[in-house]
Amino acid sequence: MTRGAGGNDAGGHGGVVVVGAGQAGVQVAESLREAGYDDPVILVGEEPRPPYQRPPLSKEYLAGKLPDAELALRGDRFYEDRGIRLLVGRRAVELDRSGRVLTLDDGTVLPYGHLVLATGARPRPLPVPGGRLEGVVGLRTLDDAQELCRRLESARDVVVIGAGFIGLEFAAACRAAGLNPVVLDIAEQVMGRAVSAPTAAHFAEQHGLRGTRLLMGTAPTELVGRDGRVTGVRTADGTTIPADLVVTGVGVLPNTELAALAGLDTDNGIVVDEYLATEDPHISAIGDCAAFPDPRGGGRIRLESVQNAADQARCLAARLTGAARPYDALPWFWSYQGDLRLQIAGLATGHDHTVVRKDERTQGLSVYCFRGSSLVAVESVNRPADHMAARRLLASGVTVTPEDVAGPEFSARAHMARATDSERRAPA
Repeated sequence: MTRGAGGNDAGGHGGVVVVGAGQAGVQVAESLREAGYDDPVILVGEEPRPPYQRPPLSKEYLAGKLPDAELALRGDRFYEDRGIRLLVGRRAVELDRSGRVLTLDDGTVLPYGHLVLATGARPRPLPVPGGRLEGVVGLRTLDDAQELCRRLESARDVVVIGAGFIGLEFAAACRAAGLNPVVLDIAEQVMGRAVSAPTAAHFAEQHGLRGTRLLMGTAPTELVGRDGRVTGVRTADGTTIPADLVVTGVGVLPNTELAALAGLDTDNGIVVDEYLATEDPHISAIGDCAAFPDPRGGGRIRLESVQNAADQARCLAARLTGAARPYDALPWFWSYQGDLRLQIAGLATGHDHTVVRKDERTQGLSVYCFRGSSLVAVESVNRPADHMAARRLLASGVTVTPEDVAGPEFSARAHMARATDSERRAPA
């Protein structure tokens, strides 16, 4: 389907209204102005504060290395200087597609020429009794992070439910605060299906060596408490793990309610085409909430990353200002877990073979993930040069085989350079 290829339909009738003031929403507003768009741009954010960065909340912020003032996505005068109307503490509650009007929870009515849904995602609720006890906290917003900073000052027994990126990042923050957390997950490997088995095994080993107790293949069945406060986590085998602080990190759900109420197609996200357009030519969706065609692996995917949010925003802004192109950016991700730096280029989903290259000097490693003979992703731990070379390699389409990577002298950067040189030397 190619609904979104039709160029600019964003002029007039209220300009562009963006629902969601996270990374994707702010970037699309900025990119529209950079592309010369001069009709109104309105940015609607549900939280009662200017837009801020979320990734540092579970990393530098909890470690006390990043003050509140440095979390801002843009400077104080950014929105005013660019003529972007920023509405914070407002929630979109109704969407009239026929009249092209958005209504907010305070009764404000916003007409639009084009509507951008950048509504993000919210934490998946923990489906066990006791989730509302005092001392049970998620980690998605700045309010959550501030509460966790306060609780870490007095906590003794911390249990983290969910061994994904957020859970393991928080575990590292606990260790920095002098605590030895317990992390449990129903899955058998850390970071679920987001990484390969060798990378998961390495992180499990390293977290264990640093003082985190990992209980994989362990399901929580109840959070128990006394006088309204959490005191422990009961597991399926009847064990109760003491806890005066429980942090839940069992994934997120895309915020699709507004789209669904308006009759737009949703399927683990707001369904869009390769141009990030919904079936309504006046509405697009980007970022964590958008389910889009995978240009490399086929099917439909939804990604939760700063790279995806920012690149989709730029791609959409280009279409709305007359320079339509399909979205095909190479995905990349990162997770900083204490002194463990994971960087991923590509998507390892569906890989069937890995080649591991270790660096004994730095205790770093890179895992090359193949589907058949095709390289689909590279996961690097404390190997930033490998990560940057892998991004260039995957984006270029240069062929690299498992046998190439397994060679004793293999270097992604050198392999890329040789391939580029050979291409230049090839006769026309």
